[in-house]
Formats: sequence, C-alpha cells, structure tokens
Amino acid sequence: MVKAIATSSRTRDIIRKHRFTFKKSLGQNFLINTEVLDQIIEAAGLDDTKGALEVGPGIGSLTERLAKVAGKVAAVEIDKRLIPILEDVMSPYDNVSVVHSDILKTDLRQLWEERFSGLTGVSVVANLPYYVTTPIIMKLLEERLALDNIVVMVQKEVALRMAAKPGGKDYGSLSIAVQYYCEPEIVCVVPGKSFIPAPNVESAVIKLKRRVAPAVNVPEEDKFFNVVQTAFAQRRKTLSNNLSAFSGKERKGELNELLLSCGVQPERRAETLSLQEFADVCEALTRSGMLA
Repeated sequence: MVKAIATSSRTRDIIRKHRFTFKKSLGQNFLINTEVLDQIIEAAGLDDTKGALEVGPGIGSLTERLAKVAGKVAAVEIDKRLIPILEDVMSPYDNVSVVHSDILKTDLRQLWEERFSGLTGVSVVANLPYYVTTPIIMKLLEERLALDNIVVMVQKEVALRMAAKPGGKDYGSLSIAVQYYCEPEIVCVVPGKSFIPAPNVESAVIKLKRRVAPAVNVPEEDKFFNVVQTAFAQRRKTLSNNLSAFSGKERKGELNELLLSCGVQPERRAETLSLQEFADVCEALTRSGMLA
C-alpha cells in the first residue's frame, strides 16, 4: 500500500526523487501530520458535490486528501518547479487540476467558472504561505466569491488575531475585517514538528464560515474599513486622538460629542469597540461631514 504524501517518509522520497530544494522566500513547509489533515478535511465539510480551491499545494499532501473527498479540486501553485511534481503525484486523480499561477494575480471569478461549474458549493482549503496570508485571505473575502468556508493553516498568532474578540491584545483591524465577512473558529494548533522543514513558530488551522450577510449593516464598506484602520493607526492612542485625523484639531470637541452620541467614550481605545460600535461611529462621522 502506498503511503500518504503527508508522511515523513513519502514526503522525503518525493523530495529526493525530484531533487527539490526549498525556497525560504516562498514560505515552503510541507505538512507531514495525517491527524491534522483529518481535522482540516472534517472542518471543510466537503463531498463529491462540492469543490475545493487549494492555494500553495506544495507536493500535494493536502491535495491528495482533497481529491478523495471533493468533486473537483483546483490547486493553484506559484512555484513552477512544483508543477511537474504535482502532476506526477496527482496523476491517479482525474478530478484535480493544477494551475500554475500567483493566487493574488489570478482571476478567481474566471477560475470559478472554469473549474467549479455545476457544483453545489466551493471551499478554500489550504496551508497558506505565512508571508502572504493576510493579502490572500482579504482577496478571497473582498471578491465576494460563492464560498462556503475557508479552512486554512496559518501562523498561530494570525489565527488568534482573526478570531479575537474586543478587549484583548490580539483584536485589531484584521479581526474586524475577517469577522465582518465570516464566523471564525480555531480548529487546532499545529506544532512546528508537523512540517518539513520545521518552522520556528506554531501554526493553527482556522475555519472561516462565510456569513450570508455581513455582520453589521454599513452603507459604504470603504468608509467603514477606513474608520477601522484609522482607529487602529496607533494602538496606544485613544479613539478620539486617532479619529481626529478626520475632524482636525479645530473640530476635536465636536468629534468627542459625536462619539458620546454613539455611546462610545472618547478615551476608549480601538481594541475595545465591537463591530457594531465601529459601524455606528462610521455612520455618525459620515453624517457630520467629517468622513467624505
């Protein structure tokens, strides 16, 4: 019986066979923990009527498992050296297509039409390169794709930030952006020894369940996220001081009154505000003309 790719011995065999060398600049760490794969697959909730988009498949440890449960799998890989390896190890599976592309430059709507037509749903399931985790997540969310779930391996600290609630040090603009679109749930924490080569940090699998509608109702999303980013510009500063970027010093008193009218004390810091409070402040700033 052929061992799973996500075992130390098979992974090393594939690396040796293809004389593959790791590129640190691409954040390449191959998963060799089948128990973690089990948890990823279970969280994704796939079946043969659904598709899976994988970002950064590497040598196919996760791709192999996705191929066995999903109707169709599209694996997008930026490193051209890995394409022949993936085509080799995925040759037993006719439901897998390997795409040589940078996910950040990929037309995802076109990919959806070409790879996932006729399916009842699609999830993103991936071990994301840590150096581009946030841009990839935000691209997936902001393009409003027909997504069921995003189940991804990321650096543990990033997962904690995505799932953080108001009041803690991990809560920030990433928390709000993710929770605006999704309901986050940390599935498991993964030690460095679960990878070849082993990274110096812990990882975590997080599931982002796409909301039917955004968590809060805002007339203009750009303005909402502008307020959030500005509020967190300098974490040690009060909300009033950070948001004075909109009011200017001459209207600081008016800004403080506006915050109080929303039930928000001006001396609070951004990490204490809920999504709804940010939405209320954004609406008030817009009405006042401070936020154009």
